[in-house]
Amino acid sequence: MTAQTLPDAPWRHRPGLDRLLDALGAPDGDARFVGGAVRDTLLGLPVEDIDIATIHVPDEIVRRVKAAGIKAVPTGIAHGTVTAVIEGRPAEVTTLRRDVSTDGRRATVAFTTEWREDAARRDFTINALYADPATGEITDFFGGVADLAARHVRFIGKAEDRIAEDHLRILRFFRFLARFGGGEPDREAYAACVAQANSLMALSRERIADELLKLLATADPAPVVRLMVDGGILTPILPEITEPGVTRLADMVQREKLAGVEGAALRRLCALLPQDAATGEAVAARLKLSNRARKRIALALGPTVENARSVEALAYRIGTEGAIDRLLLDRSAGVESVTPLIDWQPPVLGVTGGRLIAGGLTAGPDIAAALKAVEDQWVAEGFPGETRVGEIVDQIVSKFQRARQ
Repeated sequence: MTAQTLPDAPWRHRPGLDRLLDALGAPDGDARFVGGAVRDTLLGLPVEDIDIATIHVPDEIVRRVKAAGIKAVPTGIAHGTVTAVIEGRPAEVTTLRRDVSTDGRRATVAFTTEWREDAARRDFTINALYADPATGEITDFFGGVADLAARHVRFIGKAEDRIAEDHLRILRFFRFLARFGGGEPDREAYAACVAQANSLMALSRERIADELLKLLATADPAPVVRLMVDGGILTPILPEITEPGVTRLADMVQREKLAGVEGAALRRLCALLPQDAATGEAVAARLKLSNRARKRIALALGPTVENARSVEALAYRIGTEGAIDRLLLDRSAGVESVTPLIDWQPPVLGVTGGRLIAGGLTAGPDIAAALKAVEDQWVAEGFPGETRVGEIVDQIVSKFQRARQ
C-alpha cells in the first residue's frame, strides 16, 4: 500500500454528502475526512461511519449545516462534535481540537485551526490520517500510512503520555492490535500498557466492557488476549481471566469457524472465564452488562438442563442462542452438534389447559402440572406431530385422574 491518495469507495458517494461538504467549506480546505473512514478505505475495508474534521467552531457548523437544509444534532457540542444527518444517515463533524488538560478519563479541549494540533491529540498514527474530499490527498503527520502498510499499531508521540491522557487507550491499543496489527507488538506501546495497567481501575466499568467486547468481536482475539494476560493487563479489573481461559478462547475461535457460526463476543467472554455460572454472573455484574447479556452468560455457563436428550431439546429449553453457546463451550461436544441448530426454529406444542379440561381433568392446580408433563414427554420424544401429541395428552390426563382417585 503505497498510495498517498484516498481510493474511491462507495461511502464517498452517499446521497447528500457532497452538499454537506460544500456547506462546511471543503472546496476551500476547511473540512477533511478523518480517522476510521480514511484508514479503512486505504485498507480496502467497508466503511459505515463517516467522520469529518473542520476548522469551524460548533456553532458555525450548526449554522452552515442547517443553512444547507441538513439536520444538525449537537451530540457532543462541548467537545466540538455535531452530527449531520444526511438522507437518514449520520456523519460526525468535529472542530479541530487540542487538549488543555486531561485526567486519564476525560479531557478539557480548546478549538484550533491547526490540523497538526488536532492530529497530535489522537491516539494512534493510523487514526490520525486526513483526506481532502475533492482530491483524495492524504495528510499524514506521523507516518500512519507507512504503519498501515506494515500492520504496525503505534501511539503518536510517547506512549506513556497518550495513555496518561486517557487510560482507555490501553484497551484500545490491544483492540486495534487485534484488528490491524501483525507480528510483534510495538515495544514501547506494550511496555507502557504493562506499566500503567493499574490505571484501568479508574475507568467506568461500562467503558471497559465496551472496549473488551469490541476486542473479543475481532476475527481472532486470542493471540492479543494472551499478550494482555502475559503482561498482567487485565489483572486489576478482571483477575478471573488467566492463561487457561486464553486457551479456551483460542479453541472457541476455531470451533466457531468449524461450526460455521459467526464469532460472538459474549460467547468468547464466557470461554475466557472459569466455567461456572456464579463467576460469569459476578463478572457480568461488575462490567454492568445489559440484562440480556447477563442472561446469555448465565445460560451459557449454567448447570446441566434436565430432559435435554438432544441438541434440539436443549435449544427448546434455553433457546437456540443459548444452546449454541453451551455446545461450543463444551469441548467434549463435537462441533457438528451445532449444525442442526443453525436454522432451527423451536416448534410449538399447541396444547392448552382447555384441552386438558375437555379431556376430563378438573380445572385447578393439576392443569399446570399436567401441561408441564405433556410438554416434557413431547420434548423427550423429539417433538412428535399432532397424532402423537393427542396420545400423550390422553396418557397424562389418565395418569392425573388415577392419582386423584
